[in-house]
Amino acid sequence: MYRQVGETWRKVFKEKTGDIRQRAVQLRKGPTMERVERPSRLDKARMYGYKAKEGVVVIRIRVAAGGMRRPRPTSGRRPKHMGVLRMKSDEPVKKVAERRVRERHTNLKMLGSYELWVDGKHRWYECIMVDPSHPAIMKDYDYRRRLGLVS
Repeated sequence: MYRQVGETWRKVFKEKTGDIRQRAVQLRKGPTMERVERPSRLDKARMYGYKAKEGVVVIRIRVAAGGMRRPRPTSGRRPKHMGVLRMKSDEPVKKVAERRVRERHTNLKMLGSYELWVDGKHRWYECIMVDPSHPAIMKDYDYRRRLGLVS
């Protein structure tokens, strides 16, 4: 079943038709980081270890896509040596998104993240996170093993 869900998502991304455009508008209007009740892409979320239980959190984050821009130097230089444009980050956008979510939610552990949507300016990711101190998570052997709590 999850394979069919994944194929449907790939088709929707390729054609960009129907409900997905309205969702994209909502994503643009929404906040930069928000907690979501359920994952949008259940196949990817399950791949990273999502289970519909207490202690498991899904967070959607928006990150600016593309290169960086530095402040223009004040002294006289050749345009070639200005170093203003074509500045690239050493870190991929996905890692930036994961780092920002981890900084905001310090009590949660990251299981994984996947790309949700891309437009000309931004990339949206959904991060699957777990609260290791939650009783439901402490009872679950799979999560304890993933988080390294099993001795």
